[in-house]
Amino acid sequence: MADKHAASEDRSLRTLFDMTGRTVVVTGGAGLLGRRHAAAAAELGATVVLLDLDGEAAAAAAAGLPGAIGLACDITRPPAVEAALACILDRTGRIDALVNNAANNPKVEDGAGGGHWSRLENLPLEVWNQDIAVGLTGAFLCSRVFGSRMAEAGSGVILNIASDLAVIGPDQRLYRQPGLTDDRQPSKPVTYSVVKAGLLGLTRYLATYWAERGVRCNALLPGGVSNGQDPAFVARLAERIPLGRMAEPDEYKAAVAFLISDASSYMTGATVSVDGGRTCW
Repeated sequence: MADKHAASEDRSLRTLFDMTGRTVVVTGGAGLLGRRHAAAAAELGATVVLLDLDGEAAAAAAAGLPGAIGLACDITRPPAVEAALACILDRTGRIDALVNNAANNPKVEDGAGGGHWSRLENLPLEVWNQDIAVGLTGAFLCSRVFGSRMAEAGSGVILNIASDLAVIGPDQRLYRQPGLTDDRQPSKPVTYSVVKAGLLGLTRYLATYWAERGVRCNALLPGGVSNGQDPAFVARLAERIPLGRMAEPDEYKAAVAFLISDASSYMTGATVSVDGGRTCW
């Protein structure tokens, strides 16, 4: 098979990042980072499709981007993902990139009793099942449906949004609350680590599975994002980050732009950490 990137040395950076005429699908598109990932693709000229369980929120997020489309989609249901594909093909005629961003991430302080539900010993099975369904099964289904279409076309990119907690364990001391006994202390749920680590396995699998069909797959490992968290928590976390702070919501856009565009054409199966240096310690 001829290497379509053989003359890449003749292409400018502007050309490498240009996604004009391409279609990019972002799951969890109405969320804090989903909207930013979509904005990154839109700034490169792509038509962006924001999928979210909340269709109204997806439509509202899409309204702020030129030519973007917001669709309701339960990514845990194969018929819903297939229906989304049909709708997108009807409206744009193609799929060029998929950003698997959707995930459950409940705040550890949620719930009665100081968040004890989040501890491994008490985590409800229904929470485990739902978190795995959205974060892993949803990524698998979207990759299968949209990725197969890209493989048929002979090119495409899948970007899995993992986390720094895909490669390090959560420091549960960050979540401790004064006045609670150890068995009542909240913790980062086990499902978050399992989902994010699982995405790395999915990344490597897809990268090798569809390599000969022109479909690349990489993973982004973001760190914590500033979003009005408790100042005491932020201060504790900042002490564990070499740059001394959490990320601003827009600080991942450039990495996403790189990973979904031809600028990263010789990358597949890779994990890219953008975490302020947290995983160095």
